[in-house]
Amino acid sequence: MRLDKYLKVSRIIKRRTIANEACDSGKVTVNGNIARASYNVKVGDEIEISLGARELKIRVTTVTEHATKENASTMYEAI
Repeated sequence: MRLDKYLKVSRIIKRRTIANEACDSGKVTVNGNIARASYNVKVGDEIEISLGARELKIRVTTVTEHATKENASTMYEAI
């Protein structure tokens, strides 16, 4: 699954366009490397996001195409 779609499906970022812009501006890193929106997310990846004053570091636990509001938080764990 693409990184921008993963961030939207897991409800870390509200809209896919915002996730895409964050990736393109270098505010998202995966495993310590700046990642593009087209990066293919895998289980075990560590994603760091810095949007404004908000810094978030997560580890991917599952990758699913669709998630309900209740299931979205199980797709990752905060580090």
